[in-house]
Amino acid sequence: MTKLSVNINKIATLRNSRGGNNPDVVKVAQDCERFGAQGITVHPRPDERHIRYDDVLALQKVVTTEFNIEGYPDQRFLDLVKKVKPTQATLVPDPPTAITSNNGWDTIKHQKFLQEVVSELKNSGIRVSIFLNPEEKMVDHAHETGTDRIELYTEPYAVQYPQNPALAIRDYAKAAQRASALGLGLNAGHDLSLENLAYFHQNIPHLQEVSIGHALVCDALYFGLENTIQLYLRQLK
Repeated sequence: MTKLSVNINKIATLRNSRGGNNPDVVKVAQDCERFGAQGITVHPRPDERHIRYDDVLALQKVVTTEFNIEGYPDQRFLDLVKKVKPTQATLVPDPPTAITSNNGWDTIKHQKFLQEVVSELKNSGIRVSIFLNPEEKMVDHAHETGTDRIELYTEPYAVQYPQNPALAIRDYAKAAQRASALGLGLNAGHDLSLENLAYFHQNIPHLQEVSIGHALVCDALYFGLENTIQLYLRQLK
C-alpha cells in the first residue's frame, strides 16, 4: 500500500497568522498519525513563514511514523536534518523566496552538488529523496547521485488531469517505470487531491509514498481532519 504522509505546513501558516500556538502543530501531527496517516512531512523555509525550525525539533520527539523533512539543502537545512535524523530528507530546488515548490531538480546541471549532499545525508543514516519533474533523463541522472528515492512533482499532472487524464499521467508513468528499472524508490507530491489521487495511484507502478498538504487541509475544513485522512487513504487502496 502506498503510504500517506501529511504535510502540516498549512497548519503552521494558520497558527502564525495570529501568533500563539493555536492550532498546535505538534498535536495536529500526533492526531494525523492517530487518524491513520503513515507519515508527517514538513518543509521549513529560511524565513520560517510556516513551519519553524523549533517546530521540527519538537516534532522529532513525538512523530512515531515516517518523518520527512523537505527543503533546499543549504547549510542550515543540512545541519537541522542531521541533528533530527528523520526517516527521509527530500531535496527540493526552491530559492528562499519561493511561495511553494514549483519545479524539480536539473540533475544534470546540479549532479555534483547533489552527489555531495546525498552522500552527506546517507552517511548520517538518513534516506534521501530528490524532487524531480517527470523526465526520464532526470531520473537517470538522479540515480547517479546515489539517492534512495525520487519524488515526482505532480502539479502539472493535477493541472492537466481534468481535461485529459491519460495525457496527464503519461510522462509520470514513464518516469516511474524508469525509476523502478534503476532500483529507485518512488514518491510523489504537490497538488494531489481527492479528485486526482486515485487515478494517479492506479496508473503509477511501485508508488511508495505521497505527500499531501494543501488540498488535505482544505478538505479538512469541510470533512474534519479524521474523516479527511480516511478519505485520502481510501484513494490509495
